Amino acid sequence: MALLPSTSEYDLHRFHNAVARAAQVRSHFDAMVWLQGDMQHYLPHAILIAAWGNFEKGKLSHDIISPLVGVRSHNSCPDAILPMLLHMFTRWSEFGGTPFVINAGVDGFSLQDATPNSQLKDALGTMRCVLVHGMRDERGSQDCLYLAFSDIPTFSPSQRSAMAKVLPYIDASLRQVALLPHQTQPGPLTDDPKVPQQMLESSLSDREEEVLQWVALGKTNSEIGRILTISEFTIKSHLRNIFKKLNVSNRAQAVGKVTALTSYA
Repeated sequence: MALLPSTSEYDLHRFHNAVARAAQVRSHFDAMVWLQGDMQHYLPHAILIAAWGNFEKGKLSHDIISPLVGVRSHNSCPDAILPMLLHMFTRWSEFGGTPFVINAGVDGFSLQDATPNSQLKDALGTMRCVLVHGMRDERGSQDCLYLAFSDIPTFSPSQRSAMAKVLPYIDASLRQVALLPHQTQPGPLTDDPKVPQQMLESSLSDREEEVLQWVALGKTNSEIGRILTISEFTIKSHLRNIFKKLNVSNRAQAVGKVTALTSYA
């Protein structure tokens, strides 16, 4: 799908609305909802890995944003991801800093030295292609690389073009999100305003997080059940647990509370 199929007022308005929401991202939850909502029209993907740091020295941090159960930054192994990130950055540099696609076919992608039960490893094994692009930092050593994995057969030329146009908005949005514990140096305990986010992440199970993410995207119980291939009764059970853990009484309150708790900067 082309970035802008035409220069009609509707297409221009739709694109403007999609990228304008980048300014509203304040948490990983916000980023996931935005990327899996409006941005899917321009960049269809199931897993986005963002990496930044000094690629020459191999000193990197990373984020993983995905609606797939268990595919989270704090569940990943940095040592397993690092070789892939360094290889992709080298390829991107060889391509002159332009977006490029790698097709893996039905075999998917693999990670080196990943633990046998790694949910990221399992998820990457189901992805069929990856679209890679980055952002150079000419004033420092914090270059950024973005890997958008998808289960579609391949990315089209128009989608590669779209990546070049929407990446500055994605990059800007994620710079507004506070670092996770594994992305910062350990230090003494303080009255850190990010504690509510960490408490929330530990209170909800991976499946409950996944259900709530689809709720935030406006999906009904029956639609979520079809997406996750579980019964509507099970979805209702997960929602009851979510409401209890968050001390809320309905879907809107649950989404609102998660957004509020994860918006600390």
